[in-house]
Amino acid sequence: MAELQRVNSPELDSILGEKFPVLNDGFLKVIDYLGNDDSIVQAARVSCGKGTKQALEDEELIRYLLRHHHETPFEMCYIKFHVRVPMDCWRQWIRHRISSVSERSSRYSIVDDGAQQAGIDGWRAQARTNKQGSSGFFEKEDGEICSQDEKDLHEKSMEIYNKRINMGMAREQARKDLPLCSYTEAYWEVNLCSLFNFLFLRMDSHAQYEIRQYANIIAENIVSKWVPVAWKAFQDYQLNAMTLSAIDIELINIKSGLERFNRAVEIGWIDKEFADNYKTNKLTEKLPFNLERKEFNEKAKRLGLKDPFYLNILGLKE
Repeated sequence: MAELQRVNSPELDSILGEKFPVLNDGFLKVIDYLGNDDSIVQAARVSCGKGTKQALEDEELIRYLLRHHHETPFEMCYIKFHVRVPMDCWRQWIRHRISSVSERSSRYSIVDDGAQQAGIDGWRAQARTNKQGSSGFFEKEDGEICSQDEKDLHEKSMEIYNKRINMGMAREQARKDLPLCSYTEAYWEVNLCSLFNFLFLRMDSHAQYEIRQYANIIAENIVSKWVPVAWKAFQDYQLNAMTLSAIDIELINIKSGLERFNRAVEIGWIDKEFADNYKTNKLTEKLPFNLERKEFNEKAKRLGLKDPFYLNILGLKE
């Protein structure tokens, strides 16, 4: 019988069990893993049959698979993390229904006094155009007030929790008033395909700051060492790429900014009443917000179209 040997990633082996600090009291550790870049290639070639080796070398094959959304071979790689994370961040994390999870139970164990702290310069203002996002930071004076309130709240909540425990209250009930900043710990096992989906969403600049810190460390300190070829392909074809819709392509192919403006009115990206009033010199205010138009403008800027609808020429502002 042929002897099978377990594939490994030497660079990842060198950091197994290493604690990567995150935020003020969180961490990430790799506990175990299965597979590497070679496992992706092996799975793809079992599917494709003989002859693939000559047509596509290993790196080219991995890049082809990711570029064309052939995701199953990436599911052949698994990794297990030990994470310590604030509860509000963990709630977002666990929404990704892609993994096996074993979380520390505060019904059985005593909750420690660790709590995520924003810091005086870390209090973010609510974004005006994104109901679930933030934009900018509070002034230092307001930050100091918020940080003091935070400290007082943490201390009071833990005082009440410990008082209940010492009274003999059931742990499952004593915990009920702990704040979302309290840390939890869990083992999180996930395949590479699902992990890429997690990273794509949580490394995005619109993701919440706290979970973005975890995603960045997973990507840059761990995945890049584990599957370097697949990681580079993920950066090229997903993380740093962009998707163009049919409407995006149509507008880009229109050479005149004024024609793009009129087409944007037709498809509803620019309010028709606003456009009509503007053309008759009845209105010169800021252009009403439209999210899809804003996203197109960001894509157009990356493609070298700095003012795709001639808004500056028309005297309008986003």
